[in-house]
Amino acid sequence: MSEATSTKPYLLRAVYEWCVDNGYTPQISVVVDPRTRVPMEYVRNGEIVLNIGPVAASRLHMGNELIECSVRFSGVARELVIPVATVAAIFARENGHGMSFEPEKKETAKEASGKERAAPPDPKDPPKTGRKPTLKRIK
Repeated sequence: MSEATSTKPYLLRAVYEWCVDNGYTPQISVVVDPRTRVPMEYVRNGEIVLNIGPVAASRLHMGNELIECSVRFSGVARELVIPVATVAAIFARENGHGMSFEPEKKETAKEASGKERAAPPDPKDPPKTGRKPTLKRIK
């Protein structure tokens, strides 16, 4: 028997539909990688948050592997291609309700063959950076 398909694209479509049905604005948080086609000038710390609501996104197609749509940035239409694996969360802008996902990592050919695999770090020996630890306040 073949491996079952991921539940993630089905959950993304369900939360999207829930947002639209309740008059909320569905947004997705995407971890940008080389497969992701988004306007790079709007990417911050390797992530971008996109409004994929019916008013903002046209020709939206949420497939099992890719999310594709056309969105305007500063009045310029852009075609977006987002692998489902790179979606970190989908939520309603108005109240933050939605769903987040564990990051998925696709193995490269080298990693799959066993070459260039680094040994996991010893949990008893944290990396030494030479600096004092710091905390960042998030509001």
